[in-house]
Amino acid sequence: MTAAASPDADPRAQRLDKWLWHARFFKTRTLAAKLCNAGHVRSGGSAITKAHHQVRVGDVLTFAQGRYVRVIKVLALAVRRGPAPEARRLYEDLKPPQTSQAMPADAGRRPPGAGRPTKRERRRIDQMRRPDG
Repeated sequence: MTAAASPDADPRAQRLDKWLWHARFFKTRTLAAKLCNAGHVRSGGSAITKAHHQVRVGDVLTFAQGRYVRVIKVLALAVRRGPAPEARRLYEDLKPPQTSQAMPADAGRRPPGAGRPTKRERRRIDQMRRPDG
């Protein structure tokens, strides 16, 4: 038995903050714990307010990561925080993050004659208003 494991610990469960960190959703375990303690993680639809909440295989977790809401199904428990390919095998992404839509090429342009005139259009207007022009 290791010093970190208690004798009554369930071998089929793992701390939520630790699992989120092992699965590489957060850079540090502290960040994962803060999100859990703030009540921003849901497991099976109910809010989790403690980082020591036990996560099991088959649980569905919902949490915000950046601008996206992640919906994750736990497939396996982690033994260590390994490389990214190993971490991806711990979960199934039920709602993959949406890709940001690329801005159209003409997004900042306005149709000619609409709104405030451009510098080029102002020069033409000034030229037409001059008595000699």
